[in-house]
Amino acid sequence: MPVTEADTEPGTEAVPASAAAPTDRRPVAAAFRALIALAALTGVALDMIDSGDLGRLFSYFTIQSNILLAIACAWSAHRAWTGRPALSPRITGGALLYISITGLVFHFVLSNDASGFAMTSQRTPLESIANQLLHTATPLAAALDWLLLTAPGGFLLRHAGQWLAYPFLYLPFALIRGALLDPGAEGRYPYPFLDVDLHGYTGIAGNAVVFGLAFYGLALALVLLDRVRPHQRGLGNRISPTGSSRLK
Repeated sequence: MPVTEADTEPGTEAVPASAAAPTDRRPVAAAFRALIALAALTGVALDMIDSGDLGRLFSYFTIQSNILLAIACAWSAHRAWTGRPALSPRITGGALLYISITGLVFHFVLSNDASGFAMTSQRTPLESIANQLLHTATPLAAALDWLLLTAPGGFLLRHAGQWLAYPFLYLPFALIRGALLDPGAEGRYPYPFLDVDLHGYTGIAGNAVVFGLAFYGLALALVLLDRVRPHQRGLGNRISPTGSSRLK
């Protein structure tokens, strides 16, 4: 039996479907995150064009972290453009941590001759462009998105430990992959600090502890900074509320 206006109790009027549609669109955040995803995928594509060993290429933490960032940013851009709730801070914070690790380890360890783990070699023009996109542009852009286009306070202390699951799983992945390849194979281990031939498993364990503590410290720093950084004023609907998603 159809419900008439007289049958409807006050305050319970039916809401039109159009009125229930999300309206909090964030076009600036959507555009910026789409550009971050594009930069990450462009860098990966350029490396793929210039690489003769895709298996080796995709074993690098750099490539994996940029792909994860591209997925998170593309997903977040879609939600911002359509006015949907922001992604869970656990997801966005993890992507931020991983790409921050990529940028910091590259600039302070792999490009630093004094570190003892430097990976300096001649690069083709495509490799140089990809290198800047994957190690410099995307980490800086992800940090700017977090600082300027995301509301603070979404990161929780427990997230810091949860985010480390991927870096810790990367360690056995790299070691098992290297063990399955022939000794002396080029790129057998993706990074010098994971090279069993150079350091042995005892040395690798020590390196893992040092890097693991550093990554956890970085994760805790992100949580702390996220709690104390101020709200950006005057950005209106460009701010994405980090705690609005049901994903926790």
